[in-house]
Amino acid sequence: MLFYSLGLFFVLLATAPYWLLRMLLHGKYRAGLAERLGRVPRRVTDALQGRRAIWVHAVSVGEFIAVSGVVQALQQAHPEMGVVISTTTRTGQRLARSRFGDARVFYFPLDFSWILKRYLRALRPAMLVLAETEMWPRLLYETHRAGISIVVINGRISDRSLPRYRLLRWLWRPFWSKLTRVLAQSEEDGQRFAAIGVPSDVIEVVGNLKYDVRAAQNMEITRRLRAALPANAKVLVAGSTLEGEESMLLDAFEHESRQIPGLVLILAPRHPERFDAVASLLERRNLLFARRSVWMDAPKPLAPGSVFLLDSIGELASVYAMASVAFVGGSLVPAGGHNPLEPAQFGVPIIMGPHTQNFRGVMEALMVDNAVAVAMPENLAQTLHDLLISPRAAEMGLRAYTVFEQQAGATERTLAVLESLLQTKGFFTVQRSNTR
Repeated sequence: MLFYSLGLFFVLLATAPYWLLRMLLHGKYRAGLAERLGRVPRRVTDALQGRRAIWVHAVSVGEFIAVSGVVQALQQAHPEMGVVISTTTRTGQRLARSRFGDARVFYFPLDFSWILKRYLRALRPAMLVLAETEMWPRLLYETHRAGISIVVINGRISDRSLPRYRLLRWLWRPFWSKLTRVLAQSEEDGQRFAAIGVPSDVIEVVGNLKYDVRAAQNMEITRRLRAALPANAKVLVAGSTLEGEESMLLDAFEHESRQIPGLVLILAPRHPERFDAVASLLERRNLLFARRSVWMDAPKPLAPGSVFLLDSIGELASVYAMASVAFVGGSLVPAGGHNPLEPAQFGVPIIMGPHTQNFRGVMEALMVDNAVAVAMPENLAQTLHDLLISPRAAEMGLRAYTVFEQQAGATERTLAVLESLLQTKGFFTVQRSNTR
């Protein structure tokens, strides 16, 4: 552990000029700095009121949304415990605070012994719950040393991470032994955890929590947008887009808007720091568009052929309910893709690009049932056109919804494991709750 801590320290020292510059230029790198460096927020300890905590960590928005049902169920079932949530990114922090309040949410601390010990002493967690693959060596070591159960939920090993973990399997093996349970998304993920050295007796396949996420269909944004759309409008919702994708999507949209009357594009970039850049792109292309952040103050009708820029966090999943066709971003560029289940839950026909390895299991389930269309950049416009005009598109959307419903239940199975472990520790008497 000494060599790891020294290595981490020197890496941070060597990269300090870069991070200082980023902090000067971008507020997101300054956010939560004191908490990351070991200042346990007073609001969090005050909210605990002397109770032991269940500490849940989710890196960013996607991971937080996936585990939010587990967090809510634990809060409802066990008020004698305080459930607290940490995130790494500012967008994850904002969404977590909007859902569960400032007092329960804080920034994830740096992986140094003295910082982590401060949090462990202040929070006195009965359990540490880590979403997906957020496993840090010192965190695992210090938490296990304190006698605290460590559970990975919605666990997965990405195609990108697998070779690195395998190469350093000998180095990671002592840390994997600290894990109490690893609840994997799929059989393949379970096999991957075993392949990198996680003890097989702690691995359990319970399914993907993202199949259990239910977005509200009737938020304020969706009510206002429905009222503002042209009569008989066709709506393309392009969600979680990354740099490079917006240009390809706008090319396809402009081509199709000349052929399909009433077509409107709702465009939702993945990262808030790119909202202004995408707005500038729309201006340079002389497209008629409205920004959600301005439009909501004085909603006006949306013209056919126009673009609505959804420059907000936490509303996209609900806006997918309005789509005639949904494009899910991060997939036309080699970023691994984002969550196709968000539109699938509304029975919406889905288009994704070829880069979907982040949702490998989900895509396999959808493709087996012909419930998703995969488009290359060069045939994106044609794929979009086919789904917008074909009566079969509705059948594709229905198949996607069926896949979504059939795969549900991971939240209940995850809770059963967590509650069994807490009961074994003797912290409280388990009271089951309705999680669906």
